[in-house]
Amino acid sequence: MTQDAQQWFHRRGELAAEGWETVVDERTPGWEHTGLRVGRLSAGESLELTGVGVERLVVPLSGPLSVTHIENGAAQVTELTGRASVFDGPTDVLYLSAATEGSVTAGVDASGDVRFLVATSPTDIVRPTRYMSVAEVPVELRGAGASSRQVHNFGRQESLDAARFIVVEVITPAENWSSYPPHKHDEHVPGHESELEEIYYFETAPVRDAPEGVREEDAFGMFSTYSSSAGEIEIDARVRTGDVALVPYGYHGPAVAAPGYDMYYLNVMAGPDPERSWNISDDPAHGWVRDTWEGQDLDTRLPFTAAQQ
Repeated sequence: MTQDAQQWFHRRGELAAEGWETVVDERTPGWEHTGLRVGRLSAGESLELTGVGVERLVVPLSGPLSVTHIENGAAQVTELTGRASVFDGPTDVLYLSAATEGSVTAGVDASGDVRFLVATSPTDIVRPTRYMSVAEVPVELRGAGASSRQVHNFGRQESLDAARFIVVEVITPAENWSSYPPHKHDEHVPGHESELEEIYYFETAPVRDAPEGVREEDAFGMFSTYSSSAGEIEIDARVRTGDVALVPYGYHGPAVAAPGYDMYYLNVMAGPDPERSWNISDDPAHGWVRDTWEGQDLDTRLPFTAAQQ
């Protein structure tokens, strides 16, 4: 892997700090607008969410948890039901305002480790804390054919009154392509393109009907980025559960789920633009691919839900 890729792509555990499996924030070299924390807890254990001046979105990955947060000087507890796996469809989430700090505690009845993610962005703008139930999460089935994927838009501007960040998660069935055509958002062109740095957090797993004995740790996908006029970058990586890619600029995509293995990723985006919007520019060499989706059926494996278990 090139030195450039080593700066922007990190294997699970390489960014561990302060009891967290992964930490990305303004202390990360070359990073400014977005952050990410991934936690793993046994039943009853806690991790702290310290400091104000940062908005947070708490997203369960597997298992139930509770969030204690300070609102108007008083402690409140919000229970998140969570889900068994990121491949069980959307989960309830909790947005914490930039005036709030607190802690996350794994459910005492959890049967195994509880895993969760906290998306962050530094800001002095205070938006109200909000719990979003599963029923409120907008689910989009995007693309067609082998470009079919499932998007959970709980952190888009249309669904969440946040200050700066945009947070979504995507499920890509085995053999399918997402983050495609390759696109960028690294310059501010009002009404056409936003300037946003982006974090990709990945998980992969064998398909639900995989033979007995297939190991989850062997599941993988592929992810690529490449340069634009805003800067030079190149990542061509095999990705597994817990890996993180940072995209400060450049074209990114595709994210490809290998045959036999479903892929999940969560994106955190924010930037210096005055408006909170997601406007992208396709790579002109590949944008025509969108037109080929017309007339193709959506992948019948979608949507992914817990009922499929």
